[in-house]
Amino acid sequence: MRIMAFDYGTKRIGIAVTDPLKIIATGLDTVHPNQIIAYLTKYLLTEQIERFVVGEPKQMDNTPSQSAFHVLGFVNLLKKSFPNIPIEMIDERFTSKMAAATIAQSGMNKKNRQNKELVDTISATIILQFWMQVNNQ
Repeated sequence: MRIMAFDYGTKRIGIAVTDPLKIIATGLDTVHPNQIIAYLTKYLLTEQIERFVVGEPKQMDNTPSQSAFHVLGFVNLLKKSFPNIPIEMIDERFTSKMAAATIAQSGMNKKNRQNKELVDTISATIILQFWMQVNNQ
């Protein structure tokens, strides 16, 4: 079974998954929020997911950020749509900046470096890697 992580945004949701042995986190896709349940339903026809990990947006003082309300709505949608899959939240501070830095260091051309979908997918991968480290996966 795999673990799936999300970097939620009102325009795009970055998605990452582990391999079945839960050793490696890999960026999977970026999906519009209106299409996420259909996307996950289709994905779950061929893959088993042990749990969802959702990036929790926080401010520097550890209080919820402005987008936390939207993320909680997304978490509730996941709970309603997939009640048998547990959901964990994990601090996502700096993941977008780390993703942008990773892309900048990758040697990609300027057009690819400005691809916001790529940033969201890499952010989800960083969220998943962090969760795996914290949980000794």
